[in-house]
Amino acid sequence: MTLKERLIRLIETGGPIPVSTYMQLCLHDTGQGYYATRPGIGKDFITAPEISQVFGELIGLWLVHEWKAMGSPEEIRIVEIGPGRGVLMQDALRLAMVAGGEDFARAMRVTLVEPAPAMREIQREALAAAQPEFAATLAEVPAGPMLLVANEYLDCLPARQFRKDGNGWRECVIGLDADGQLVFGLAADEQAAPEGAAETSAVVEVQTGLDILLADLVTRTDPFRALFVDYGPADVAPGDSLRSYKDGQQVSPLDLPGESDLTVDVDFGRLARLAKKIGLDVAGPSPQGMFLLGLGAQARLNQLVKANPDDAEAMFNAAQRLIDPKDMGERFKAICLSSTGLPTPAGF
Repeated sequence: MTLKERLIRLIETGGPIPVSTYMQLCLHDTGQGYYATRPGIGKDFITAPEISQVFGELIGLWLVHEWKAMGSPEEIRIVEIGPGRGVLMQDALRLAMVAGGEDFARAMRVTLVEPAPAMREIQREALAAAQPEFAATLAEVPAGPMLLVANEYLDCLPARQFRKDGNGWRECVIGLDADGQLVFGLAADEQAAPEGAAETSAVVEVQTGLDILLADLVTRTDPFRALFVDYGPADVAPGDSLRSYKDGQQVSPLDLPGESDLTVDVDFGRLARLAKKIGLDVAGPSPQGMFLLGLGAQARLNQLVKANPDDAEAMFNAAQRLIDPKDMGERFKAICLSSTGLPTPAGF
């Protein structure tokens, strides 16, 4: 039975399901979810580390800087959530080993938060020299000082959608049409305005996964920093941002459940408010371009161009995509959540 057939059967049995449940099953079902069976990095979508090595290398320098800001603990847990093919961590560790030297190399313990067995094999091979450990969830990451990085992870956390209907609000759901096919609809029950709804809002998305993520972070008793880079507005709740991609083309979110990537914009404002409310320190959100320039993107690009003059134009154009406000530089944001008592993180 395909995932689409399972979803239809689920709806036939129990009625329409929230958008968040649909996203969870399509992306993260262990047997037929997209990330478990069809990781499409470079095919359905492409991320910053795949565009330019500068991105990951600057993250590596950031890791060393923050390790030192913590007082250079003898053991530091370097964690990545959603590591894909391991490209970001490869690039990061290449420069981190140079900048941090033998002390950092001895201290680091690389842990990849990756539930999919197929992806773990790819990551284990790519990062063999670092001897990575694996965890299925952030909650499973061992205790100890931690530096966490997650690029384009938050956007795949399931989101509930709410639509204004007259004077009230109803949750967006997925049901079946007269032909038994998946279709968007509204729940029968009205409810109070969702968090983040403004007078002009017609649709509001709320990522409940942000609450779970913060709950996992706040329970850690050792110093930590968690750096997230993703796309979304800095201070307003997203509207209807649910999108789906297959082979680099945008398709209907209902067409290919489990076979296409689903994504939503990240509500960085809500993430920052929730983090502050539970006592975490928050830096950002800052535009990705400004963040990377603050870490020395221009200087690193100049070094690479000087060492590889034949590839200078391609290197420049790739790095420019990450920094230019008209490309990824403004739409993507960086935010850092930290335990209390640490100085302002680099890049902010």
